Amino acid sequence: MTLISFVVPAYRVQGYLRECLDSILGQPFGDLEVIGVDDASPDDSGEILAEYAARDPRVRPVRLAENVGLGPARNIGLDRAVGEYVWFVDGDDWLVPGCLPHVADRLRDTRPDVLIVDHVRAHWNNVGTRSAMRDVFPDPPGPETFALRDRPETLKLLHTAWNRLVRREFLVERGLRFAPGWYEDVSFSYPALMAADRIGVLDRVCLNYRQRRTGAITRTRGDRHFEVFAQWHRVFRLMDRWGVDGLRPAIFERMIWHYLTVLGNGERIAPELRAPFFAQMHADYVHFLPPGGYPVPPGVEGLKHRLVAAGRWRTFSALREVHRARDAARGTAGRARRRVAPAVRRTARRARDTALREYYRAELRRPIDPTLAVYAAYWYRGYSCNPAAIYEAARRLAPQVRGVWIVRRDRVGTLPPGVEYVVAGTREHHRVLARAHWLVNNVNFPDFVRKRPGTVHVQTHHGTPVKVMGLDQQRYPVGAMGMNFAGLLRRVDRWDYSITSNSFSTQMWERAYPADHVTLEVGYPRNDRLARATAEECRQVRAALGIGPEEYVVLYAPTHREHLPGWRPPFDPDRMRDALGPAGRLLMRSHYFHDRDRRPRGPAAGGVLDVSAYERVEDLYLAADVLVTDYSSAMFDYAVLDRPIVVYAPDWDAYRVARGVYFDLLAEPPGAVAVDFPGLLDLFRSGAVGGEVAGRARAAFRARFCALDDGHAAERVVRRVFLGEMP
Repeated sequence: MTLISFVVPAYRVQGYLRECLDSILGQPFGDLEVIGVDDASPDDSGEILAEYAARDPRVRPVRLAENVGLGPARNIGLDRAVGEYVWFVDGDDWLVPGCLPHVADRLRDTRPDVLIVDHVRAHWNNVGTRSAMRDVFPDPPGPETFALRDRPETLKLLHTAWNRLVRREFLVERGLRFAPGWYEDVSFSYPALMAADRIGVLDRVCLNYRQRRTGAITRTRGDRHFEVFAQWHRVFRLMDRWGVDGLRPAIFERMIWHYLTVLGNGERIAPELRAPFFAQMHADYVHFLPPGGYPVPPGVEGLKHRLVAAGRWRTFSALREVHRARDAARGTAGRARRRVAPAVRRTARRARDTALREYYRAELRRPIDPTLAVYAAYWYRGYSCNPAAIYEAARRLAPQVRGVWIVRRDRVGTLPPGVEYVVAGTREHHRVLARAHWLVNNVNFPDFVRKRPGTVHVQTHHGTPVKVMGLDQQRYPVGAMGMNFAGLLRRVDRWDYSITSNSFSTQMWERAYPADHVTLEVGYPRNDRLARATAEECRQVRAALGIGPEEYVVLYAPTHREHLPGWRPPFDPDRMRDALGPAGRLLMRSHYFHDRDRRPRGPAAGGVLDVSAYERVEDLYLAADVLVTDYSSAMFDYAVLDRPIVVYAPDWDAYRVARGVYFDLLAEPPGAVAVDFPGLLDLFRSGAVGGEVAGRARAAFRARFCALDDGHAAERVVRRVFLGEMP
């Protein structure tokens, strides 16, 4: 028999589900199965479960025809489980590496009905908040098991399904199931503890409980929070049926504590619903109060209990406002102590910046220009990428929209003729930022930019992610260097639309940039040109670069390493050129972060040409017969052309540890792979670059990442964002 069956319900968790599944399947323990229940999720959660099942027989996906909710979805998974123990893990949480052998040892040694494990609350800023385990059990119980009547303090551990493993036959014998509705854990976890003869506690953190910025019911206002009452009523009905009155006082105290927790969370109960919620609390207090009373908590918490008992909502509400005002006053005092130095100490540059910010704030008070769209790319480096493709499509499809670009002064000369622009850092720059109706960028606008009501911010991104991004960077020392993640989230909260090129990007951006924007999964606008390119256009581009029709062109375009400034992969252009043969031509392009080093080198010397200064990278893609890259998003764009791609990754192991990656590029490459320079040369000398194995890898890669790049992505964005057309 399988020891542990994981039941993983999935609904709108596509950004987190891979991490959850990887954390289970990657444990140094194999006696498990995963029942993944796609609860008719409108995102790609179901596809992710199917993908994992296709490559790991331990994963058994279940796809529901209609959404049934978390509780019933768990029941469906339970019915299909075959393990001795069941662990209900939510699709947005993840296990701690290496925890399962310790869990398995405890299960085998003690055979509990319920084993509770420790957890941490994993916040968006990579801070973990410990659970109440140490407070409830200052002296860990160790391997001993016990009944709840012997250790009633166990009730004060968080009453969720995911911090405990339950013996499956025990659940079947007791008929324990999850009820529908919100707060379904209440009417499952407490009855399971009451019915268990053998409860165990493993004092080891085994699970990360993700504190989501958006999407969690604990951050969702509405009247569905009233469903907590029905769940507690079910607990008391079961207690009466089973005759466990000795636990009633402790259970009652937990009920009132829970009601107060829900009411006290301003993100759950709207102001107009607080009085009726309190009234139901009072009714339940009167109805379920044990005949002999219960242990009322001391201090302020005890006062709250007494006000609930008396039904004194106005007094309760007034005291709550007093405490809120006091906390706000403390916060104001703290901010005052952190004021910046006097203006007299500012430099002339800071004084100028201050004046521009004041001008910007003044412009914010003027009306929004309903026809103005502002574009920017790569921190004002010029006219390029997705914003440029959207700009061109808007000129054609929405001529009533006036597009203005923000560019650095030293990049003005790179703009195509007829493109209206303002220079970054000028008054005109600040004016258009303040008054534009649409703001389109492939990176974030500066922190001082404010989201005005009625304006539309479009984040186009600038690549399909290989390396981790956004909040995920916090887990890697290199990615976190110099990053202000709170500031990042403030910028992300300005987005109205996030443009993604494929389902994989949608999933990763959802996790890296959690906010309430709308995702437009439409393909990458910048790839429209590649998808529509003709043989004649490719010939013209090659001719402009001085490349003949019979030459064999390889484009080498590596990414940068933030942790290794100035580092370049071990790559000898002359030896590479020799490996290409007499007709070979090598184009070399640095990452845009190194654009200050770009300078035209003139005609190709010995068949090697530095094209770092070339403005339109799409031209280089069209000219090249093969792309050689490492971890750059260039591979995803170039794959649209269905030409050979080579991954040259000499530092893969170090890169994935230091910078972090979203998938195993060497296991799922877009073509041939080399991990050292001799191996790279051998790929070209042997012809493996364009061989059958590389072709199959490229086909699978294209199917996964390029399916939406059909030449009309920019049009889809313009029709939705500028013209308001729904797909």
